[in-house]
Amino acid sequence: MSFRCEICGKEPWVGKQVSFSHKRSSKRWLPNIQRVRIKHGTNSRRAHVCVSCIKAGKVEKV
Repeated sequence: MSFRCEICGKEPWVGKQVSFSHKRSSKRWLPNIQRVRIKHGTNSRRAHVCVSCIKAGKVEKV
């Protein structure tokens, strides 16, 4: 599955997870991407969109 929002371009970001003993391990934060049917001109199509774009009203769901 694509982890990239087609509207805003939000994608996974990486960093380090630090435990109590300060051991560091890699961590990956994934955006909340949903596959929704959106209005595209006069037609409708499916798109991978993050929930912040859906909540902000940047896409019109069909």
